[in-house]
Amino acid sequence: MKKLLTAQFVVLLIGTLFAWFNFGRELISWWSSGTCEIGCPGNITNPFLTPCFGGAIFFTIAFVLSIIILKKSKQATQNQ
Repeated sequence: MKKLLTAQFVVLLIGTLFAWFNFGRELISWWSSGTCEIGCPGNITNPFLTPCFGGAIFFTIAFVLSIIILKKSKQATQNQ
């Protein structure tokens, strides 16, 4: 079970970093030109309405929950 939780943690960490990197690129593009042309949505006027921002938020929430679960699992193992 510990290996599964650790693998989940690593996958969510990488996914979160990737999602925020993509959103950061869109945000920088939006600041410089006023439009989001880099990401998948095409020409959008607000980067906070893009799928990259939504994905970054959901990956971050899942990553935080993974941290909590991993810590509780370690505490439960130490208490036995």
